[in-house]
Amino acid sequence: MLDKKLLKKLELIVFDLDGTLLNKYGEIGEKSIELVHELKKMGMKFTFATGRLHNSITEFAEILNLESPLISLDGAIIKSYPANEIIYESYIKSSYVERAITMADNSLLKVALSHDDAIYYTEQNSLVPQLMDKFDAKFEQTDSYDELIDRTLEIVICGDYKKSIKMIEEKMKFPSAFGLKTSFYKSQDQDGVYFLEIRNKKCSKGEGFLKLIKHLKISEKRSAVIGDWYNDKSMFRTKALKIAVANAVEVIKEMSDHITKRTNDEDATAEFLEMVLEAKKG
Repeated sequence: MLDKKLLKKLELIVFDLDGTLLNKYGEIGEKSIELVHELKKMGMKFTFATGRLHNSITEFAEILNLESPLISLDGAIIKSYPANEIIYESYIKSSYVERAITMADNSLLKVALSHDDAIYYTEQNSLVPQLMDKFDAKFEQTDSYDELIDRTLEIVICGDYKKSIKMIEEKMKFPSAFGLKTSFYKSQDQDGVYFLEIRNKKCSKGEGFLKLIKHLKISEKRSAVIGDWYNDKSMFRTKALKIAVANAVEVIKEMSDHITKRTNDEDATAEFLEMVLEAKKG
């Protein structure tokens, strides 16, 4: 059982979305919505830390009537809602973006550039929206990448040439490139399709969380983070109160201070929010 004194002192709760706050239908549980609204009246702040693009999470911020900046693209950008003021951004060096595009084109692979508002692709890369699964992200076709290169948060390369993608990954790592991190994986939905995602090295939910609480002037120990997946590990390394939902991967459960009895499909976040509300009323 969590210490009620600790829960009573909480000022900020940070939700992961997919697999945590959202159920398999992409919905927030009714009880969680009710409890967030009730806790907000008591001064509690809420936000998201997600791998999604900013524009694909604002509908949930509206449902919860959030006012704190949102952490998106796994910490690559922190943007206020609804004012859309950028609190923090981590753009990839334009020379690296140009290099990745050239290598993808030469290898007959598809390449797209993620910005906070959309994932951009050219006519040559028109298969990108069909290949990528980015949780309701907005895709937008552009005539050229030229005007987009210097504001890119993430480069995504995909195709069925595994060796070519792995070769590009090596060219985007030290010592060929500095300050980048790459993620190579096989598509779960498209047979024989592989992906390479490239971002700045310091981008993570944990770094985004630390930047956000500094902006809000809230301490780590007066914050709670709730998650389920591997990309939540960086948040679970902080001094925040760490809550894993019942469906979380084992490593997140091992790093947590508390594991809910319910899964995300059973409104697990409401279970924790009920504990916080009880402590605050006590």
